[in-house]
Amino acid sequence: MKSWLKDLFHVEKPVIALLHIREMPGDFYFDDSTMSMREVIDTARRDLIALQDGGVDGILFSNEYSFPYQMGVGKTDYVTSQCMARVIGELMRDIRVPYGVNVIEDGLATVELARAVDASFVRCNFTGCYVGELGLINTDIARVKRRKKELGIAGLHMLYNVNPEFSVWVGDRDVRDVVKSMVFNCDPDGLCVSGQCAGFEASSDLIRAIKDLAPETPVFANNGCRRENIAEKLSVADSACVGTAFKYDGVFRNTVDVNRVRDFMEVVREYRKTL
Repeated sequence: MKSWLKDLFHVEKPVIALLHIREMPGDFYFDDSTMSMREVIDTARRDLIALQDGGVDGILFSNEYSFPYQMGVGKTDYVTSQCMARVIGELMRDIRVPYGVNVIEDGLATVELARAVDASFVRCNFTGCYVGELGLINTDIARVKRRKKELGIAGLHMLYNVNPEFSVWVGDRDVRDVVKSMVFNCDPDGLCVSGQCAGFEASSDLIRAIKDLAPETPVFANNGCRRENIAEKLSVADSACVGTAFKYDGVFRNTVDVNRVRDFMEVVREYRKTL
């Protein structure tokens, strides 16, 4: 199964950049008096060009600024995925690398958006039941997988978050048991190992343990990768998703700094020479 990574990205150990779409209409922090969709699109275009000029291998579009997130399958307001589709559609002529989408915490909306914009991969919490400060989060992988089939996108690669961010599992299950069950029952194309939230480092020991449990499934370092630790993360993971580290001063709410991207990707290229 790991061959799809090389087939799609044409490199070993690809780095997928998170393109965090700014607040959109319907989001709590979107201010109609000072913000517009044109501004959202123009900011996304600048980030996209900076990420690609910096040398990333892929892009994952996500509604990272839709705080507080709407939690669960079918819970996201329609306007959110519709605005995301508009942003990606307007950027289509500028996209030069493989791209995916993530409507945060809503696997159904994620898969449907992927169909609308011809994405090659998706990432989401597709399995499990969680609880945290945003409430109870339930998933429905059976519904999502069936919808994927209905939409005729069998080739869409689905990256499953292994451990939840900003929440915990309902029930006391060891992560190793979760992974075994996830692989057996749900057939993920990739397993994403996370830190507690955006910018927080995923444990290398946990990544290694999950790789041992699922040797045929690509394992991703899902967040917290920085220039200083990316070689270590890629030494145990098959790929990495990177967002905050690419932004000015490494600050989550800032826009993308092409020089930080270039410096990061230079470390990645030097690491790949050792493979």
